[in-house]
Amino acid sequence: MKIYEELEARGLIAQVTDADRIRELVNTGKAVFYIGFDPTADSLHVGHFMALCLMKRLQMAGNKPIALLGGGTGMIGDPSGKTDMRKMLTKEQIHHNIESFKTQMSRFIDFSEGKALMVNNADWLLDLNYVELLREIGPHFTVNRMLAAECYKQRWEKGLTFIEFNYMIMQAYDFYRLYKDYGCNLQFGGDDQWSNMLAGTELIRRKDGGDADAMTQVLLLNSEGKKMGKTVSGAVWLDAAKTSPYDFYQYWRNVADSDVLRCIRLLTFLPLEQIDEMKAWEGSQLNTAKEILAYELTRLVHGEEEAEKAQSAAKSLFGGGAKAEIPATELHDEDFTDGGIGVIQALVKAGLVASNAEARRAIQQGGVRIGDRKVLDVFEKLSKDELAKGETILARGKKSFKKLLVR
Repeated sequence: MKIYEELEARGLIAQVTDADRIRELVNTGKAVFYIGFDPTADSLHVGHFMALCLMKRLQMAGNKPIALLGGGTGMIGDPSGKTDMRKMLTKEQIHHNIESFKTQMSRFIDFSEGKALMVNNADWLLDLNYVELLREIGPHFTVNRMLAAECYKQRWEKGLTFIEFNYMIMQAYDFYRLYKDYGCNLQFGGDDQWSNMLAGTELIRRKDGGDADAMTQVLLLNSEGKKMGKTVSGAVWLDAAKTSPYDFYQYWRNVADSDVLRCIRLLTFLPLEQIDEMKAWEGSQLNTAKEILAYELTRLVHGEEEAEKAQSAAKSLFGGGAKAEIPATELHDEDFTDGGIGVIQALVKAGLVASNAEARRAIQQGGVRIGDRKVLDVFEKLSKDELAKGETILARGKKSFKKLLVR
């Protein structure tokens, strides 16, 4: 099976502008494609994961990926899929986030010997003269068409700012510059980006007198990755300092039964033949499938050693064995009052809840345990002396655990 057909079989393709032309480019290794990443945080998250895996798949098939870092567009903020304006970041924050992205992307994509490019759109966007941009790009956009774009509709009720309205023009200009400077001929993105992507295609056609060929084609990814990127407690990050390998493993180990095979198909590099054999799995076999999913994705992000540790810790915990590899939270003298710490404060400190109020609700609903014992009193305190023994495991629900250590 060739790579384009594999992408279809895995459910990664939702919509394209010219399937025949794109199939030819991708299957012959002639695609020079880009995906954009705005540095809105100092770590990539699960919502980016599918895009990174797709870049890796296409590169393995001989195509050339361009990772476009949004040092310029990040100064504005993409309104797509947002009901409120994004928080404005400083140049220093954006630079820090970009450096973090570079390290994480290198785990997925081979940037050696010209096999891939990493480009920052700040290199051309920040030096643009506004009047020159209006004269060069403005005539190729109509306000009526821009206002009809799906990416702006969710912002109407609360108001779409003029600065965000310009985002489509900036993304279109990105595609044009990548096409002119690097021979980029494809753009990939989630379905919330479709209007912006088409704008880039149209800009190339207009500025090149209508004779642009492959460089005008756009491929749209199924955006399941964005739906996977959130949990009750917040984003699942690819940075081990923000989401530990164990927590990352547990996130995937606890996907719904109805989602596990789709996730394996979309995100792992297991052969399709092997995945097809899992279609008949049910009952306890689905737990095996979840363990396969969790292990494979943790290995991709954090390496084989960390994946082994996470899997071992999970099996030990649920099997009643040793608990040495369970992620730990360190408590220091300033965390204790009168020789103890409240369970509510411990839950917050361990990152199992976002606030005291959330901790209180979790206890009242019977969702908090210390070891095998359910916590019933919201005012319960944990003794520093008992915690110092190093055997205390604090749990919220069936998915989140932390060992409490005194330092």
